[in-house]
Amino acid sequence: MASRNRTQQKATTSPENSPAEAPVEAPGETPAAPVGPATLCLDIGGTGIKAIVLDGNGGPLCERQRVETPRPATPAALLAAIQGLLSQLPAFDRVSVGFPGVVKQHVVHTAPNLDEGWSGFALGAEIELLTGKPTRVLNDAGVQGYGAIAGKGVEMILTLGTGMGCALFVNGVYVPNLELAHHPLRKGSSYEDYIDNRTLEEIGRKKWNKRLRRVIDQVLPIFNPDVLYLGGGNAKKIQGELPPQVKIVENVAGLLGGIALWRY
Repeated sequence: MASRNRTQQKATTSPENSPAEAPVEAPGETPAAPVGPATLCLDIGGTGIKAIVLDGNGGPLCERQRVETPRPATPAALLAAIQGLLSQLPAFDRVSVGFPGVVKQHVVHTAPNLDEGWSGFALGAEIELLTGKPTRVLNDAGVQGYGAIAGKGVEMILTLGTGMGCALFVNGVYVPNLELAHHPLRKGSSYEDYIDNRTLEEIGRKKWNKRLRRVIDQVLPIFNPDVLYLGGGNAKKIQGELPPQVKIVENVAGLLGGIALWRY
């Protein structure tokens, strides 16, 4: 039964806008057989829900699929959208989910950019019932970080999209439930208020980039990461030179990082 599967799965502490493509084989080579088990990776965002199936080595078995996030983004509406995606995907053995909020033991505690009805929602168990497969759920910035990090030293990621996500890793180990986005930053505004997508649309790309530099200048001397990654859908709108330890990562990392939820 799906509920029994969920209790047996241990929460891991360990890895948008262009689709991932399968590697191209050289002429005359025999394509390598996919390595199992296959993992359905879901990346739930404020504007879109993305999905891909990966083989056991993290290689894509299909192209990325995407549907709009329903509004209002209630649990029932979001599960219905995910169910609609399933028919477009190949078979899979397990599921990884990146969710935009605090997640503990596969249960959602906050979802500031979705709907008030998410608090206490057992998303992992519900997706197991929907798919019939064991499921693990982690904060979406954590999943994207797993798709980017080298696993050495202190690494941090900020995801720039509908809101702002944040994740911290120490020697490849995820530090859970860090919600920097909602911490006060400037004149009563939080980090998220300062550089979220609504602000970008209101003030334009040039001013938004200046604000992003202020956020980077604030974060670096607090956490002193060896690398600070910038991801999310709005990372492609970053302009100008960045500090040497700051790197931009492709948003597809939010899907590819899902394989890491099953490494331990």
